[in-house]
Amino acid sequence: MVIYSRMATVPALLVASACTLVGYPAQAPATPAPPPVEREGPGARPSAPPARDSIPAPAPGAPDFRRDRPPTNPRDIDLDTISDAVPRQEPLAPFGNMAEYAVLGRVYHVLQDAEGYEDEGLASWYGEEFHGRRTSSGEPYDMYAMSAAHRTLPLPSYVEVTNLGNGQKVVVRVNDRGPFHGDRLIDVSYAAAHRLGMLGRGTARVRIRVLTP
Repeated sequence: MVIYSRMATVPALLVASACTLVGYPAQAPATPAPPPVEREGPGARPSAPPARDSIPAPAPGAPDFRRDRPPTNPRDIDLDTISDAVPRQEPLAPFGNMAEYAVLGRVYHVLQDAEGYEDEGLASWYGEEFHGRRTSSGEPYDMYAMSAAHRTLPLPSYVEVTNLGNGQKVVVRVNDRGPFHGDRLIDVSYAAAHRLGMLGRGTARVRIRVLTP
């Protein structure tokens, strides 16, 4: 079964139901988070995030990755012609760049400097369920743009994503937080997933590398 997902630095711990992260699971019911014992970020390497079945349903009206899907009425656009994101100097987004935050009892530390960052892991993609909704950075999510979500990179960041299964590459602009389920490393947009050749399967093993303008 295919599962589709999804530094004004503030030195405070923000739980998912109260922070500026939007979408799922940021709008999950406001229940007290358990004592956070697992951390992700500089100097920490936690175990996998909670499994899909252990994540509570989001609040009414909030997007839910369980309902995510490709576009119901696709734009008349050739996805192969959508250009990679072009790295450029940008100020940090006014939202989504807190020093640390917590989701489902797990603490994430946002990197202050992503230069030289590289990692390998599982990529997934998110589509129509989140299209047009506000991302963690405050920008609307566009599934036809070359964008992505990551848990700890500064917003925005530019990342080269390489599908290790077929060698295909894209450059995306990270402007959202997530994914927060399964053993995911990064969530890419619908358009980026097409270019990476991972739409059908839903996930792919990837290498990501931050690009500095």
